[in-house]
Amino acid sequence: MKPPSTENKPASPEAGASVDQWLQWLEAIHPTEIDLGLDRVLVVLRRLFPRKPAARIITIAGTNGKGTAVATVDRLLRTAGRSTGAYTSPHLQRYNERVRVNGQEITDAALVSAFEQVEAARGKVSLTYFEFGTLAAFVAFAHAGVEDWILEVGLGGRLDAVNVLDADFAVITSIDIDHVGFLGDNREVIGFEKAGILRRGIFAVCADPEPPSSVLQQAAAQKVDLKVTGRDYQIVPGMAGSSTVDLILESEQISLPAGPLPIESVAAGVVLARVLEPQLSADRVSDAVRLLTVPGRFEQLRSDPDVILDVGHNPHAARWLAAKLTARTSSSGRIFGVYAALADKDIVGVLSAMVPVVDQWWFAGLDVHRGLDSGALVEHARACGIDRYLTFASVNEALLAAMAEANSTDTIAVFGSFYTVAQARELLQGEVS
Repeated sequence: MKPPSTENKPASPEAGASVDQWLQWLEAIHPTEIDLGLDRVLVVLRRLFPRKPAARIITIAGTNGKGTAVATVDRLLRTAGRSTGAYTSPHLQRYNERVRVNGQEITDAALVSAFEQVEAARGKVSLTYFEFGTLAAFVAFAHAGVEDWILEVGLGGRLDAVNVLDADFAVITSIDIDHVGFLGDNREVIGFEKAGILRRGIFAVCADPEPPSSVLQQAAAQKVDLKVTGRDYQIVPGMAGSSTVDLILESEQISLPAGPLPIESVAAGVVLARVLEPQLSADRVSDAVRLLTVPGRFEQLRSDPDVILDVGHNPHAARWLAAKLTARTSSSGRIFGVYAALADKDIVGVLSAMVPVVDQWWFAGLDVHRGLDSGALVEHARACGIDRYLTFASVNEALLAAMAEANSTDTIAVFGSFYTVAQARELLQGEVS
């Protein structure tokens, strides 16, 4: 299929352009924000990389928990002395967060250089913002000479730009309903899309304890050595009051922190890392992951009252967040929910998952593309039987009002979107007034 032409494309940024100028341009060069398919990106990849990069390609897909799995694998491989490149999306506050080399955000100069190289190779091939950025990450990792490329799928798996590179190893974290318009409305269809990252004969881990048959069938058809949680390795809760869980892997027991990250994704990352670097001892693994954090994933940035930020934006993530909040909140404390969301999400599903634990709602508008205003959220809330709520024009206003009312035993949970968490982080970190 011939790639679409961009004869009337806007002129690319000139030499010396900033990262922000490049990003503004990237938003304008393709007619749609999401355009799944590998044909166009493959053309440019082959121009940039006539041969597959001489690195281990580790691809991570899933509905939720991908960022945690990337962070776990990245930390453990660096602990073993490997050099790494980690590509994640979306970012919270700076695009550079998406591209990390040996644990550090890419510099503006290196990122701009990568953008320039992709643009030089692109010619008249039209690429989306995400496709262009994915290829730029590949260029940056190749230039840095890192040994392991850890790549997080942006959407789905089979047709995602990250999948243009054949994975040598893979992780599928969880499979649930999200992005219905692109991936389908049931776990079997979505599982097929996620399993599209698998390649013949590779080693892979599935953190979902009940994977759809579509995942298992695709793994079997490709003779993938697939390890599934609950079947091939076990996650065993610690004793009452314990802050750890045990990962039982073959005859070995590895102690892992019980929170705040999704333990299934942490364990899957550990299982993969132990295959990649078998010399890592159980003690070194435990020490490496003990202090692991992921920005925006059950992240506490304030105390008295506690403020927890979580990017969860679908029912599966909301159920996890509800359970975590229940487990940590004192019997005398209330839970305030500061919620803002995008229009294409399952709002009722998220609210229904959180209704049992939230005592007071603070609905906020999101002034971004596809963002909902607080009035639209109220309509969904009423459908869920929610009658204790306040509305605000922005996340900042809602969070400030919630903090003013909360006492020291209360917990404020800010969730619903990466945009929601980004705005709350800026406020709490003092970056805006």
